[in-house]
Amino acid sequence: MTEQGWRAERVLAGGIAAGLVMTALIGLSGWWLARPDFLPDTGPSWYVWQLPERSTLVMAGVWALYALHQVGFWALIWYGQQRVGTYAKGLHRVNAWALAFNGVFVLLHFAQTQLWYDALAQDVSIWSSQFSVIILLVWVLLMESDRRGLFFGRTVPTPGGAGVRAWARKYHGYYFAWAAVYTFWYHPMETTTGHLVGFLYMFLILLQGSLFLTRAHVNRWWTVTLELAVLFHGAIVALNSPKQLWFQFGWGFATIFVVTQMHGLGLPRWAKWLIGLAYVASAGVVVALIGVHKLAELPRVPAAEYVGVFILAALFAIGLWIARRTRRPVSVD
Repeated sequence: MTEQGWRAERVLAGGIAAGLVMTALIGLSGWWLARPDFLPDTGPSWYVWQLPERSTLVMAGVWALYALHQVGFWALIWYGQQRVGTYAKGLHRVNAWALAFNGVFVLLHFAQTQLWYDALAQDVSIWSSQFSVIILLVWVLLMESDRRGLFFGRTVPTPGGAGVRAWARKYHGYYFAWAAVYTFWYHPMETTTGHLVGFLYMFLILLQGSLFLTRAHVNRWWTVTLELAVLFHGAIVALNSPKQLWFQFGWGFATIFVVTQMHGLGLPRWAKWLIGLAYVASAGVVVALIGVHKLAELPRVPAAEYVGVFILAALFAIGLWIARRTRRPVSVD
């Protein structure tokens, strides 16, 4: 496959701008969006933004759109791996197809929200959406651990070793595409701050997925930006929740940046120390203003993600071991 005539970095910048414009359009739609009468919030497992009564016809349409988006995106990734297979500075034709394909489904989801409102949340648990993204973040930590280490630039042995990490890198696109598309269709395009930030994040993930096999896709500053974006989304959503766990999510994800993510950016030692000191000072200010009890929240997110790395690696290792054991030997006549 030949490359298109434009550089992937320019398309990346244009895609970010398009995501911001689309997010602004969702925000403006609050002036005319016909919302249903929501049922009362019953706790952390309840998702408020859904129709009070399920419509079989509406949900059939939502699931059909989701399935077309999901299978189509997987097909484009498979085509890129099978028919292209090499990284380039410019776009392959399949990247242009992926960008257009995802763009169409972004507009379809916007129109679907205006007409039907309901999304996949009517039929599936909120935890399925949240854990799909959590596993994505853990997967990134695992597959990047060869390059940037796991703790302060140091590589830590994980179950299955380099073979598991190589497998995670090779096939990550299929899982990431599922997590992004599923989460994208889980929510209606609502206008709350949490929804707007969340949809912007999904637009960026879909953009990243569309740029597979380009140099922009593996630009370490861009990929770390995507990892850090969840910090702002998590903190903003927590600010609007009764439990007020914004410190847990904001500084929890910041901890992962200081311990792991910044060590893959090629920063000089003085810059790492400056970032680390700023992190400690900001956490100290919060604790001084609100109370020492806040410190109990700090390790929850990083502990969960680092433990998740070893669990995910172990699951992959078990799966690969089973695959090797059950693979039929090829007979030679």
